[in-house]
Amino acid sequence: MATAQAYNTQEVEEKWYKYWMENNYFHSEVDERTPYTIVIPPPNVTGVLHMGHMLNNTIQDVLIRRARLKGFNACWVPGTDHASIATEAKVVAKLKSEGINKNDLSREEFLGHAWEWTHKHGGIILEQLKKLGASCDWERTKFTMDDSMSASVIKVFVDLYEKGLVYRGYRMVNWDPEAKTTLSDEEVIYQEKQGNLYYLSYKIEGSDETVTIATTRPETILGDTAICINPNDERFSHLKGKKAVVPIANRVIPIIEDEYVDIEFGTGCLKVTPAHDENDKVLGEKHNLEVIDILNDDASLNNFGLHYKGMDRFVARKEIVKELEAMGVLVKTENHINKVGTSERTGAVIEPKLSDQWFLKMKDLAQPALDAVLDREVNLVPDKFLNTYKHWMENVRDWNISRQLLWGQQIPAYFYGEGQEDFVVAETAEAALEKAKVATGNKELSLNDLKQDADALDTWFSSWLWPISVFNGILEPDNKEINYYYPTNDLVTAPEILFFWVARMIIAGYEFRGEKPFTNVYLTGIVRDKQRRKMSKSLGNSPDPLELINKYGADGVRVGMLLSSPAGNDLMFDEDLCKQGSAFINKIWNSFRLIKSWEIDPAKDQPEASAMAIAWYQSKFQKTLLEIEDHYTKYRMSDALMATYKLVWDDYCSWLLEMVKPPFGEAIDQKTYNEIIAILEDNLKILHPFTPFISEEIWQQLKDRTPQEALIISRWPESGNIDEEIIEEFSFASEVIGGIRNIRKSKNISFKEQISLDILNPEKVSSRFNSIIQKLGNVSAINNVDTQVEGALSFRVKSNEYFIPIEGAVDVEAEIKKLSDELEYTKGFLQSVEKKLSNSKFVDNAPESVVAIEKAKQADAQAKIQVLEARLKSLA
Repeated sequence: MATAQAYNTQEVEEKWYKYWMENNYFHSEVDERTPYTIVIPPPNVTGVLHMGHMLNNTIQDVLIRRARLKGFNACWVPGTDHASIATEAKVVAKLKSEGINKNDLSREEFLGHAWEWTHKHGGIILEQLKKLGASCDWERTKFTMDDSMSASVIKVFVDLYEKGLVYRGYRMVNWDPEAKTTLSDEEVIYQEKQGNLYYLSYKIEGSDETVTIATTRPETILGDTAICINPNDERFSHLKGKKAVVPIANRVIPIIEDEYVDIEFGTGCLKVTPAHDENDKVLGEKHNLEVIDILNDDASLNNFGLHYKGMDRFVARKEIVKELEAMGVLVKTENHINKVGTSERTGAVIEPKLSDQWFLKMKDLAQPALDAVLDREVNLVPDKFLNTYKHWMENVRDWNISRQLLWGQQIPAYFYGEGQEDFVVAETAEAALEKAKVATGNKELSLNDLKQDADALDTWFSSWLWPISVFNGILEPDNKEINYYYPTNDLVTAPEILFFWVARMIIAGYEFRGEKPFTNVYLTGIVRDKQRRKMSKSLGNSPDPLELINKYGADGVRVGMLLSSPAGNDLMFDEDLCKQGSAFINKIWNSFRLIKSWEIDPAKDQPEASAMAIAWYQSKFQKTLLEIEDHYTKYRMSDALMATYKLVWDDYCSWLLEMVKPPFGEAIDQKTYNEIIAILEDNLKILHPFTPFISEEIWQQLKDRTPQEALIISRWPESGNIDEEIIEEFSFASEVIGGIRNIRKSKNISFKEQISLDILNPEKVSSRFNSIIQKLGNVSAINNVDTQVEGALSFRVKSNEYFIPIEGAVDVEAEIKKLSDELEYTKGFLQSVEKKLSNSKFVDNAPESVVAIEKAKQADAQAKIQVLEARLKSLA
């Protein structure tokens, strides 16, 4: 056979991905097979591949490729998310660079720019996933703003509204002043920040008396509409019914009483700003207080900001503090650490804001989704996230689903009058018109009389339908694809979107299909650097995934990432992992080159050593296959890879091929060669999910294959018999071979020089592997002896002693010293073990298995002492 060429990762990866695509191996259609379905967590349409995507999609590809090999109708649906906030921000920035203000454009004009941006950048990340080897069904690629996907979102909104679950309300919401939109509670990240607590004195109207309050946000005093005291607080009973004067604003506000105020906390007096605090809003409604919003949408001060109008809130804070100090109103300032809400998307500090918004009632919707996870109908892997999920679902709040954005599905509410309640909800303007005519009793209404709500729906309100809408299960709830592919099997995603996305998909599944959307949720860890920092562009600690692929090959990077990524635990990424992955790929390739270099002699009989080696490996493979299957069922991808890695690197490359390799210059027999090829094919099948490119390359080089015989659509190895005895015997023989090699190395005995081996064999070890010991140790003969061999080199395996008779090889004095030192150490070890066993507290309280291990150590040490003493006696 011709020798295989050096491995070129880029050439091989491009060749086989193209081949897989041309032969449509990734595509799935409804048929008689059992489906195995994964839907991709849709990345942002304008995003690029990062390390988190790499980990997530490698795991998905491993699962889908294995399912294909297992005979399932594997369907992996790819797609992207329109990412309202992120995409609109990018489009606005682009327009600004061209001298165009978003506010000068009509909705249609802005959307034109947004679609242009999307078409230009939208496919980048999916193309990058192809470089990784992702075997998605690209014909099924979806985008959350596709016509059918948008129509599904609108239909669901209308359905929920008609069920009384969607409502419009004037509520305190989270306002992102950078994106200029509301956010749901889940999109606010709370961070501890160092700030100040300012103590301010308010004058009591008509007197020189003052009352002191404490605030972290002195700019909000311009929106104060009351001061609140506890009615049971005797310190302030004389203030009941009086009024105070707001500093700077000089506005007179009432002093109200409410038990909400904690007497023990702070000064016991609370400033009430209903427009800028959730709790203050509740107090305001209860006591019918005026509501004064001091901020514009960009968080600059408005007309109520007086002479600070137009100033940024944080700049205004500093200036107001200076003015308060100059007025003598600032009593004192203290350092204060408080939790500040920031936007998950923009990082801006969130402002509480009163606003008319659309909400979805979540409490009743969430219950079936909570029950499904608690009853293990949907499994979270690992289950350490179960309590977090339970806590969130039991305390779920109504979901603010409206966003003040243009990019997204426009809310299908149509206003026909001036009042906030003068609207109808319908899937189309035409349907809305008919509803409006009924609502008003005015049959003369036209489309021109209707004005659609300008807001868009939260992006998650489209992606929560993803497992259903990708199969058009909302618009056509009984179509053959949704009935076949749904519910999907596995979802692979990050824990940080467990509530944003996973919980909401489960909710949607039960609400719109009456069943779960998937069976298992595999939660990956976060990719971090060696210092445990999350990888990010801002920190500059994240490598470019495509550069890693170019450098180490896709297979090498896949192996590197999965070698240390247990479910739910963070991956401490180091480029050395990719080097290790690349070294593994080279090991596989070089072992293949070795096989390709062998000449075959059809007339040659199979050597006994080769027959034993193959019998051993077949059992070892079957045992490892069971282990790998167990890891897969428990979603221990890292462990499944490590078991595969050790089998291929250690057992196959380092042992089996050495055992069957023909002597230099000789040919290999046909039977051994055929069996090695069959073994290699099985190895390639279990390697394929992890290393798709090199496995397909070798598979195709073994013999001419038709497209129907490609590795990607071959069959996973069948389970077979396991001979535990032969595995155990080889384990023993491998230690003997290791002992021979160590002596050769330590005594500088050439591996070309034949030696004989004598065994003092009290355990009567099997001789089945003698032919392999002879071959790999270059041993001419193996003899059993009854007594120790004088003047020979020796080593031990368990309680057996092996001798290599070589005249003059042993330095008696050096050997006596070495054996004496070993004897002294072993006696000390035995003493420590016996001390532990003589401790009744240890023996009585330790698990039985632990005590048994200590007793085994004792027996081994006693046997070793006996052998060492006998050996020393023979040398004396």
